[in-house]
Amino acid sequence: MPVSAVVRVTRTVPAAADHVWQVLTDWSAQSDWIPLTRVRTTGDGLGHEVGGRIEAWTGVGRVGFLDTMVVTAWEPPRRCEVMHTGRLVRGPGLFAVTALGERHAVVTWEERLDLPLGRLGRAGWPLVRPLVRAGLGLALRRFEAYAVRRLPAA
Repeated sequence: MPVSAVVRVTRTVPAAADHVWQVLTDWSAQSDWIPLTRVRTTGDGLGHEVGGRIEAWTGVGRVGFLDTMVVTAWEPPRRCEVMHTGRLVRGPGLFAVTALGERHAVVTWEERLDLPLGRLGRAGWPLVRPLVRAGLGLALRRFEAYAVRRLPAA
């Protein structure tokens, strides 16, 4: 039976929630702010509906892993849930956007990972978790700067 490991990071972004949502769910543009990751949609559409498919390759060159996902909830401009279906990364994940007035929004990125490798995965998680959390935190810091750069001129 898989063991869920939860990682959750949040970041306040100085932009309207609608703008944050649009930038956050531009899947292929995630390659610009998620470190060492290339993202694309697969199949028909832009991945902006339940059943949409997304792939993310994380690594350097040929060394890395493929993270395949299926959109399981699509509630713009507030929430998107995915199910990770890859060989290494499995389990549900979500992006949520919460408006803080008209000019700020909180982004929440949460992953509920089914740990691979049985006992070894469970034993190693306390060592790996801070690295995963740091990686997601770095990505959200980069996302904030990316989203602000894409604000329409006033």
